[in-house]
Amino acid sequence: MKRIHLDQAASSFPKAPGVSDAMKRFLDESGANIARGSYKAAIEAEERVFETRSLLARLFHAPDAKNVIFTGGATTALNMILRGFLHPGDHVLVSAFEHNAVMRPLTLMQKDGVIFDVIPASADGGMHLADADAFVTTQTKAIIMTHASNVTGAVMPVREAGLFSKEYGLKLIVDTAQTAGILPVDMEAFGIDALAFSGHKGLLGPQGVGGMVVTDEMASMMTPLIAGGTGSFSHLYEMPDVLPDRFEAGTLNLPGICGLEAALLFLREVHPEVFAGAQEDASLQAEGIYARETELYARLLSGIDAINEEAGKECIRVIRPQCACVPLLSIAFKDHDQGEVARQLEEKYGILTRVGLHCAPAAHHASGTFPDGTIRFSFGAFHTEEDADSAVLALHEMVIDRWKLRQD
Repeated sequence: MKRIHLDQAASSFPKAPGVSDAMKRFLDESGANIARGSYKAAIEAEERVFETRSLLARLFHAPDAKNVIFTGGATTALNMILRGFLHPGDHVLVSAFEHNAVMRPLTLMQKDGVIFDVIPASADGGMHLADADAFVTTQTKAIIMTHASNVTGAVMPVREAGLFSKEYGLKLIVDTAQTAGILPVDMEAFGIDALAFSGHKGLLGPQGVGGMVVTDEMASMMTPLIAGGTGSFSHLYEMPDVLPDRFEAGTLNLPGICGLEAALLFLREVHPEVFAGAQEDASLQAEGIYARETELYARLLSGIDAINEEAGKECIRVIRPQCACVPLLSIAFKDHDQGEVARQLEEKYGILTRVGLHCAPAAHHASGTFPDGTIRFSFGAFHTEEDADSAVLALHEMVIDRWKLRQD
């Protein structure tokens, strides 16, 4: 039975061509650390890291390659941004669709006096910025928002949030885990002061590598969360002031960075539109990887609508925002356990999905799917129409063929 990995929003599979080869080559032929040696292998490793920083700086339209900070992933990056920037008494605004990578650090920081308010969801399933000014106080420091919900797929109005932030003198912090590599992310055009990115989702790289990109001004306002050796300014007990050293204590995931470089080179060659930055449209493009994945999303959505029509009732509830979306689709089976449905999809049809609350209970509260959660289908760069059709056929059999969900 063919395995169909429709869980790209959790982690991409397969990875971009060349990713595993680049990682293996580093481990087999180099193994050097960076900024810790002047021999050839160490210098070559530094070149690989610099080239990856440069690619990411171009991808995000960052001020400079030095503003790209590597971490273990988007969650670590968000913790470093939030804990490094916010202080007792500070107030921030968050969207109604945040991942726990934002909500849990903020909840922990409440004990230290950090305050946050949630901007209500809009009627179309997005973010209602029109109501945000009612929450701004003299203590408000930032808006923190996901670029796209990992539950509904709804794309948030980042450009508008950037304008709002500048009007009120706030910083804009964006989680791009669900958009980097799929939609253009333009720090300059969107007015983003800090963003977190994941290397293993839309960027098609390996797990365990990601990072943050911060403006010089934002960096000057942040305290390093982790301190230690950087291989630079070793005579100092304080962390260096220069970027990226200020936020990169310890040894980086160099095999992961080499793999991420290979993935970025693939994306630049095959899907250059994600490097294009903001065009006339603030966030979406009409061709390339986004368009291909959106066609598959629409194919799955149309198939589910046809199943409900054939059944004569809404057997499958579709979480369907009316605003722009990334290509992930959350559904809920009525009168059936979502986890059991997901198990049957894997065991009988080889279809891998993500079921539950997706580490984003706030988004499920906003969508009315808490506490049961949903089953999420998400497409990637290498999926085909056949994959979408296989999902539709599986759902059709489960619904129309008398709901044989609990029969083994």
